[in-house]
Amino acid sequence: MSAQITDRGALQGDCGRCFGLCCVALPFARSADFALDKPGGTPCPNLGEGHRCGIHARLRESGFVGCAVYDCFGAGQRVSQETFGGRPGGRLMFDVFPVVRRLHELLWYLSEALDLPAARPVHGELRLALERTEELVRLGAEELVALDVSGHHADVSALLLRASELVRGGRGKDRRGADLMGVRLQGADLRGASLRGALLIAADLSGADLRGADLIGADLRDADLTDADLTGAFFLTQPQVNAARGNGGTRLPGSVSRPVHWAARS
Repeated sequence: MSAQITDRGALQGDCGRCFGLCCVALPFARSADFALDKPGGTPCPNLGEGHRCGIHARLRESGFVGCAVYDCFGAGQRVSQETFGGRPGGRLMFDVFPVVRRLHELLWYLSEALDLPAARPVHGELRLALERTEELVRLGAEELVALDVSGHHADVSALLLRASELVRGGRGKDRRGADLMGVRLQGADLRGASLRGALLIAADLSGADLRGADLIGADLRDADLTDADLTGAFFLTQPQVNAARGNGGTRLPGSVSRPVHWAARS
């Protein structure tokens, strides 16, 4: 990656250039997402030679759905190859990794916001926020660990909210932070809705119209997006899509890819 990392291709995980940081640094809790408990800083027992997952091709059927849906937004290779110069960094590297992941996720949102014509009134502020976030990503390991990443995240989130309001133009329902777990929303008109941080776990969104909806931080785990229309939905990430269920009739924005596991659904 170059000094400028706003190309979204650089904001996607590249396991071949990483020291398996998500498999070592992050903790697992036995649940529907993980088949075992694992403390942070301890290698997953499935991690093999060359820092590669030994069950990558069968994660879902092996009980590691959480791993199958995860994406580090390119933080793994950034920390491995640039922050630590291609050398393992032990505990410090593990502490740096989640910080850089949060910054890279912000870069993803800021880059997308700058592609939204309706957000033009705040494009100047968005560019400044993006440049500042890039500067923070390039800090040294010790500085990254000491960084008030939550404070920076809050500032950027407020700016992204303003961009969202411009794009949505007062249209659509405001369901920010709503608890919609398991709710039947089949065929619902959610055009231009704000679903920021909404809990949509196992919600039935089949056939729903989500065109132009703001989905930043929405929890879509096991949500049914069969035949749903998400054309123009924004602030939607690949991990969110990976965690949901869909089919060939699900219409997605161009910023994300159709998950391979959806192919088995009619």
